[in-house]
Amino acid sequence: MASTQTDSHIVRPQGVHTHTVIMLHGRDSEAAEFADEFFESQASDERTLPQIFPGFKWVFPSSGTCLSERFDVQMSQWFDMWATENPNEKEDEFSKEGFDIAVPKILSILEEEAKIISPHNIFLGGISQGGAVAIHTLLRSEPPIAGFLGFCTWLPFQAEALKLLQHKQQAFKTPMFLAHAEDDEVIAITNGVKLCHTLQTSGLSVSLRRYEEGGHWFNEPQGIDDMVKFIRQCM
Repeated sequence: MASTQTDSHIVRPQGVHTHTVIMLHGRDSEAAEFADEFFESQASDERTLPQIFPGFKWVFPSSGTCLSERFDVQMSQWFDMWATENPNEKEDEFSKEGFDIAVPKILSILEEEAKIISPHNIFLGGISQGGAVAIHTLLRSEPPIAGFLGFCTWLPFQAEALKLLQHKQQAFKTPMFLAHAEDDEVIAITNGVKLCHTLQTSGLSVSLRRYEEGGHWFNEPQGIDDMVKFIRQCM
């Protein structure tokens, strides 16, 4: 397994370190690229996230590359998948191997960060495939963290997740923020709705923000405003 530090893009706080956000990029992206684009997103007051939260450290883990069996090419992804149109399709056949590497990797990063700052001051999240990995990481983590941020994502290996929820009560104490756009043509919003429903019926504190526009990305500026509000509520 690669080092949990050397393969992460880290953006240091501008002031005293008060919180850490661990954010996972999506498929066909990479850590530094995702960080740059993420930090271009603005709230309604035109400020970016580092400007709003100067005491935050941002950790962007890198997935590395693995073979896409369907297209026979190496690509940046946390795990292989057959089709984004139906992200759960053939997941046991194509996704399991990479998934079982990615989740422990992020869990290690989370545990290392918890040695630096209180877990109650750590947020975990991701977009798309990164969000899917982050959800399963949360379900395996303890103690509870400040909050979870999931964007344009879905729940892979649902049976496994539900089994984890029967034994990992710590996850119930972590508030979760999900966001998805109606015009997402990569991971349809129906997947986000199903994810939210599954977690809510399992007893987790989950909210889903739906936006008419945003595509497979963050809605601006309202989506950023909503994220900022959630983070502040969890601080």
